[in-house]
Formats: sequence, structure tokens, C-alpha cells
Amino acid sequence: MTAPIELDDAALRAWPLPQPSQDDDKEARGRVLVIAGSAEVPGAAVLAGEAALRAGAGKLVVGTAATVALLVAQQLPEARVVGLPEDDDGGLREDGVERLDEILAHTASVLVGPGMAAGASTVRFVEALLGRLNGQPVLLDAAAMDVVRQPSETVWPFSQHVGMTPHAGEMAYLTGEDKEGVESDPGERARMAASRWGAAVALKGACTWLAAPDGRLWRHARGNPGLATSGSGDVLAGLVAGLMARGASVEQALAWGVALHARAGERLAARMGPLGFLARELPAEIPALLATLI
Repeated sequence: MTAPIELDDAALRAWPLPQPSQDDDKEARGRVLVIAGSAEVPGAAVLAGEAALRAGAGKLVVGTAATVALLVAQQLPEARVVGLPEDDDGGLREDGVERLDEILAHTASVLVGPGMAAGASTVRFVEALLGRLNGQPVLLDAAAMDVVRQPSETVWPFSQHVGMTPHAGEMAYLTGEDKEGVESDPGERARMAASRWGAAVALKGACTWLAAPDGRLWRHARGNPGLATSGSGDVLAGLVAGLMARGASVEQALAWGVALHARAGERLAARMGPLGFLARELPAEIPALLATLI
């Protein structure tokens, strides 16, 4: 087994992100589609959407539950917001994917899952969405990752470029293993899951392990306890989606997203204290961090 690559500043600079030219417009930086939020957690769409723009995506479209679409639009004036039909349990209905067909034709990357209601309807929605993609990279987060609990012949190993962002508890749920087993060797668990699902997997924690389907492995150990707060994972997911929209591969977007997320937490901790800063404050730190790491 090859040793993991440490995702420090030197490693990131040696793996530079795609950069727009002075003549590029917002279309050249890519349109990102964020499908997120529900009646109970509308803020997840806002957090993820803003993070995607802060990471450098040129345009943002948000698909969210119809009951909260107006609220999300008011909080994200930069975005086009599409209300999607819900079922009686608050999940997005599978037939709502049809409303996204025209948008998907002009989309560079997709994020699905933050704040969505867990359940069978979300799994069916994600399955339908994956079947409509045309090669765009997609990040599955939160409830959208439940799609890998379905029989493998229906969805996975993925034929698309897919990333996933489970923490140890979610990884245990998705694989059927106990959490202690996942935490006993997280690098190997991330590698096994990436190979099994055909997806790049970032197993989040105080130390995050990133594995590619081909066996490559990275390790990131920066950050601080303040990042363990409501909405923090939504911000990370949005960062990754925004970086993919700019042209980064799934693995590169996950690596840079994890690193930027951690460094944003460090900056806030230094300025405000180690605990108590909010997930909504993380995205504003990203543009300056990107500039210092180029």
C-alpha cells in the first residue's frame, strides 16, 4: 500500500487549481447546481450555495423544496432558485428532476444532499438525477449518499465522476460497519469505500482521509474544534462543488475544499476564539485563502 500524501500548503501549490484568464466571463468559471435544503433545514441550501460562489464558481442555480424556495432566494440574491415538488414526508419527489433538465444542459458541476430529508424519496430523486447527468462531476452529501445502500447493480459502482463526504458515523451507516471499526483505520476504510463505490471519498474528521477509486490516498490533519458545528459540512460541500465548476477534478476539488475549509476555521478561531464562530462565517474567508495559496 502506498503512503498517503499529506495535504499541506506545498502539496496544494504543486496541484494548482484551474485559473480563469483575464478575458474570461462568468460562464467560463462554470455554472454550479446545488440541490439542497428542505422545509426543516432551508439554510443548508444557502450555506452551500454561498460557499460555491466563494470558491470561484461563475454562476449558481439552487434547486430546493418549493415551500422554502422564496426564503432561499431572498438569502441568495446571486442565485437562480428553482422550487422542486415535495412529497408528504418533506422529501423531493422523483418527478421534480425533470424540472432541472434545461439547467443540467448548461451545468458544470452538481451538488446534491445538504439539508435534504432522509428517506426513500431522496434516494429515488438522486437515482433519477444521476441518470440525467451528461458527464458533469457530482458531489453526494448527507442524505444523498444513501443511494449507495441500494443494490449495487442499480446505481454503483458509479459511471459518473462522483465524490462523497461522509463522517465516521455516516460511513458506518453506509457500509454496515460500526463506527469504532471505521475510526480504527479510517484511511483504509476510505480506500475500500472508494474502490467499492467507484467514487472519490473524503472521510471527514479531525484528520480527514481522501481516497480515489484507483487507490490514491491523501491525508489532511489541520483545522480546529470550532469547525464541528451546525452547517459546517454544508459549507464544505459547497466549496467542493464550486471548485469542480471551475474545472477541478473531483479528487482535486475535495482536497482543496477540505484544506480551505480547515484554514477558514483556523482564521476565524484566531480572530474570534476556538469555539462559537458560525458556519455562515466560513465562506467569506475563502477568497483571501485562495489568493494566498496560488
